[in-house]
Amino acid sequence: MKIDLSPEGWGRVVAYTVGGTLICIGATLYVDSANFPHLTDAERMRTILIDVLLPILLAVPLLLFFSLKLRELAVAHKKLTVYASTDSLTQVLNRAAFSTLVDAYLKDVHTHDDRYGALLIVDADNFKSVNDTYGHDRGDEALITIARSIKSMLRSPDLVGRMGGEEFGVFLPGATTAQAELVAERIRRTVAAAPFAPGGTAHQLSVSVGGAVFRATVPFHDLFRAADQELYRAKQAGRNRVAVTRLDTGDPSLVAA
Repeated sequence: MKIDLSPEGWGRVVAYTVGGTLICIGATLYVDSANFPHLTDAERMRTILIDVLLPILLAVPLLLFFSLKLRELAVAHKKLTVYASTDSLTQVLNRAAFSTLVDAYLKDVHTHDDRYGALLIVDADNFKSVNDTYGHDRGDEALITIARSIKSMLRSPDLVGRMGGEEFGVFLPGATTAQAELVAERIRRTVAAAPFAPGGTAHQLSVSVGGAVFRATVPFHDLFRAADQELYRAKQAGRNRVAVTRLDTGDPSLVAA
């Protein structure tokens, strides 16, 4: 069984309380040890017992109290961090957090020539008609359905964020062109198959997906622009489609599965 020693875990509370108490006991015994040679056996045992029990009675409550407060602060800080980086409606990353994480990965590529991946832009088709026909509350439900459909198709290292409105970004570290196209197509099909019946009336959702595959150095804005251009191409071709391009990196391995 793994003990959680993270700032939010109970393992750290126990460790701080037990460890701090043992230190107090050790310090008390060390201070009184100078008197041990001058005590009788009975007096020595009584002194040792007091040196052990007194820190337990005094230190444990104080250390437990402060450890619990530190844990509460850590939990609150983590929640604030999550809230600050999460889109409140769809519970995926917000645009700022998504862009920051992707940009950090892209900058790290400078020192790793074998790093590559893909960025997908997923946009709901004819979303204005959903809001106009069923209302904005049902439009919010549609966005939640689309976000869930996207997340269900991703691996743990992949990122998904709401870029704004009805547009989502998906980052696939290590994905080749074929893999990016496969994920994009799975997302498109999953959204199309997702049940959405506002007011009891079945309405099929659909998305268009544009993607760009990269290797080595590429700025985030260039990668986003390339994926956005592919999204426009998919929209122009009739919507409910996938279009993925490979940036000119001179690396043929990116087209392999």
